[in-house]
Amino acid sequence: MVQQQLMTRGITDARVLAAMAKVPREEFVPPESRAASYEDGPLQIGHGQTISQPYIVAFMTEQLRPKPSDRVLEVGTGSGYQAAILAGLVKDVYTIEIIDALAKDAEATLQRLGYKNVHVRVGDGYRGWPEHASFDAITVTCAPDHVPQPLIDQLKEGGRMIIPVGGFGNQELYLLEKKNGQLQRRSVLPVRFVPMAGEAQKK
Repeated sequence: MVQQQLMTRGITDARVLAAMAKVPREEFVPPESRAASYEDGPLQIGHGQTISQPYIVAFMTEQLRPKPSDRVLEVGTGSGYQAAILAGLVKDVYTIEIIDALAKDAEATLQRLGYKNVHVRVGDGYRGWPEHASFDAITVTCAPDHVPQPLIDQLKEGGRMIIPVGGFGNQELYLLEKKNGQLQRRSVLPVRFVPMAGEAQKK
């Protein structure tokens, strides 16, 4: 996976590649999908949700430029795989999942595999996790039609956010950086993520 799907498509960060090589992806997919764990595509994990393809996980992680001292917020825990990748790269990962059953399964998997620096919460990621803000980096793995203001507010000065924005079939992955209180935004990749649920759908 690392050599054929990631390195050949331009993932070069040695720490990200090492994290992708270390985390057992098969532990984060349903038993019936284990044979496909390392294929270059998303997989269903139940409740209408997916685990992103390895390349997208690596690409989003690399774009965040994670540092060992960082505290990172993840919106959309899903299977817990992205949180596990980040856990090996940063100090603390705070991850929010709106679907109760997915959050509990992800938390159990992460604990069983010994990830001590991942904190899982059931809740609406649109609102972020204000009690633990601010964050050095934020990654969002579901797509709202705009960047939620609470997430902007919870991003540190100098911080980075990677987020898919748009309707299904017409989404762009944006990298946002907060500089002097202002957001600098650039589109980095066309993508297809599940829509952000909860408050995002009311806006």
